[in-house]
Formats: sequence, structure tokens, C-alpha cells
Amino acid sequence: MNLYQQLLAKQEKLAVVGLGYVGLPIALEFARNIKVVGFDINQKRVEMMQNRIDPSEELEPEEFDGCDIEFTANPEVLRQARFYIIAVPTPIDEHNLPDLKPLISASRSVGSVLKKGDYVVYESTVYPGCTEEDCIPILEELSGLKFGTDFKVGYSPERINPGDKEHTLPKIIKVVSGCDQESLDIIADTYKIVVKAGVHKAPSIKVAEAAKIIENTQRDLNIALMNELSMIFGQMGINTYDVLEAAGTKWNFLRFVPGLVGGHCIGVDPYYLTYKAKELGHNAQVILAGRSVNDGMGAYVASKVVKKMVAAGVDIAKSRVLVMGATFKENVSDIRNSKVADVVRELKDFGVQVDVIDPYADSEELHHEYGFGLAESPNGKYNAIIVAVNHKEYVSLQENDFAGLLHDNGLVADLKGVLRGRLNTIKYWSL
Repeated sequence: MNLYQQLLAKQEKLAVVGLGYVGLPIALEFARNIKVVGFDINQKRVEMMQNRIDPSEELEPEEFDGCDIEFTANPEVLRQARFYIIAVPTPIDEHNLPDLKPLISASRSVGSVLKKGDYVVYESTVYPGCTEEDCIPILEELSGLKFGTDFKVGYSPERINPGDKEHTLPKIIKVVSGCDQESLDIIADTYKIVVKAGVHKAPSIKVAEAAKIIENTQRDLNIALMNELSMIFGQMGINTYDVLEAAGTKWNFLRFVPGLVGGHCIGVDPYYLTYKAKELGHNAQVILAGRSVNDGMGAYVASKVVKKMVAAGVDIAKSRVLVMGATFKENVSDIRNSKVADVVRELKDFGVQVDVIDPYADSEELHHEYGFGLAESPNGKYNAIIVAVNHKEYVSLQENDFAGLLHDNGLVADLKGVLRGRLNTIKYWSL
């Protein structure tokens, strides 16, 4: 039997390294069918998962039921596995350069337990060439084995969307790749155990890496265009959402909207591609232009709100603003690379007193990451309210809900346009 058949017969184990919002759902999905080792370096997180708690707050306790999985922070337990999936974060540093430390560390952990005949599949988003140029040499060095002869490697990009209960792992076509035809077939068959939508076999590891990174780069550029259009239309006194609604009646118009672009994917992945492009001597002007627009949206929002308060006669040194939402997107607790922090920081630089509320975010985590925490609830009257994140708790609010929190002549800034047409007596602005 080949390795896929041995996994299916529960004669061998699969290991998932990195149990965040990507790794844990993969590990549990496989564990409903085969034997799995779930490894994470954070012992506290491991203990939570052992008690059927998802540290990322994405999965319910019952989703751990019926799973043949051992959670561990001990790298020696990884030795039990023969098929390794690495799903660790790939962030950027303060200079917008790829930070491969988690990926390198995971590769070292796997390399130290790698055996002849083992498979390693990377899911972390990287620039094309990273798996073969940066990761495989570490596996060879730590294991003392020869790539291609003693062990096989593949790449299958993650496509899990935090907070999305519809596009889950089994329902999304999985791109897979391998270092040769044999590995491609075994990796594809293994993922078919859990991915009911099927797999797409990419012709090479680099193609699979590139496919993933342009998915988010494309979204980033389209949102950047909407953000720039919003700035232009704002100068013209035109509501951007009215324009998009009209343009959207054409069958091939792409439906993107303006907004803050944060998180650990769209706001990060394009920098991996531009880094590699620069290494090859190409200046990725279009991609970097989009990144510049989107990275500047927090400051743009803050300056627009301040200007509107000044126009209303507000003394900025005595002004108060309520920011509703702090996570990077709606209905999730994830604050990684949240651009709401840029809005808050810029408002404070203007001298504005800012209160932030969010039903999902953790106040201590926010304070550690960005230097501000959450108010327990709105307190007193505000000169402006910024609805920064479309949490379900906010999109259903009515005019009276805002009126009770605002001074006379107060402003509601609605960054996603969800309140458009609902506020008739309150000053309203949207991107």
C-alpha cells in the first residue's frame, strides 16, 4: 500500500503543524476519517483544544466530537506521523518584508523528526519559490535525508476564510501540487479524503504558490481602486455606494467596495509577491500602488472625520469620538493587522479623545498589540461615531440608537455604507 492507503487504513498518522484558524479546521476534518496529531508550540492553546475549545473562536465544541486526534506541544510526538501539513502564519515585519520565522521554525520541527518515505505539505502563503528555496534545505539539513529520494514535498494553499460558515474546507476546491507525479497523486488523494469539492492539480509547487498569492493580490488591487474612487467621488459630493449600485447593473462589473484592508491575508500577501519581484529586479508598481492606497485608508478616514467636526464648529482638543469595531473584519475576534488601529492612532494624534467598543475583540490583546483597550460601553455624548466594522450587532442599529449617543450636530461615519438611507436627521458620511 502507498502512504495514502496506509493513512486511510489508519496504519499511519497525519500531523498538522500550527493549529490556528487554518490548521485546526484541517486537523479536525482529517481526524474524522484518519488518525491525526495536532501540534502547536503554544501549550496554553493546546490545553484549550484538549478541552474542546477553539482558541480562535471559530469552531464550536461539538466540532471536536468523533475526532481521532492527539493535541500536543511536544515535537517528539510528531515522530509518530508520516504525512505532515504545515499551516503556520506568514506575516510581514515592520518594513513590510516577509517574516518567515514561524515557517522556518515549523520546518525545523518537522525536519528533526522526518523519516524515509515521509511527506511534507506546506499550506502557508508564501512567494513562489519559497518552499523549494527556503524550506526544503532545512528539512534536508535537520533530517539528514535527501529531498525527492528519501522524502517528498508538496504545496497546497489554504483557502479558509475566517468567520465564513459557508465556504468551509470540504466545500472549496483545493489546489494541490507535488515535487513529482507520484507525490502529486498521493497528496491529491489524501486531500480528497476531506475536500468533497475536489482538487485541482497544479503542474508545479511554484504554480500553486503563485496561484494563492495572486488571489489576495487581485482583491487588494480591486479594493484599492474602490478606495481611490471613494476619495475622488467624495471631492465631487457623490456617494460612492450610489455609484457602485448604478455601475453594478452591468453584467460584468466587478462588485468590490471601499473600506479598511487589514487582516493576515489581503493586507499582507501582496508584499510577499513584491518582495520576490524586487529580488528578481522587477519593481511591482501596480501592486505597490494598491498597497499604498489601502495602507493609507486609516489616516484618510481619521482626517475626514476631524475635518467634518471642525466644519461643525467642534473644538478638536475637547472632542470625543466613538469607534465601533476593532477587529479586522466583521463577526470575528481576530485583530491581526486591523486597520481600525490606524484610525484610532490618527485620531489621537489630532488630540481627539477616542473610545473603542467591540463585542468580539479582546481588550487586553488590543492593548498589547496596539496600545489601546476597549471601553465597556459608550459613555456620554460623542461628536462623531465611526462604524468601522460591520458586526451584526451594528448593522441593525437605527437612527435613535445613534442619536442618543451624539451631541447636536454630531456625525456618523459609516465606512461600509450599511446605514445608507437609514439616517435622515443625523449628519452622515461614508466612504
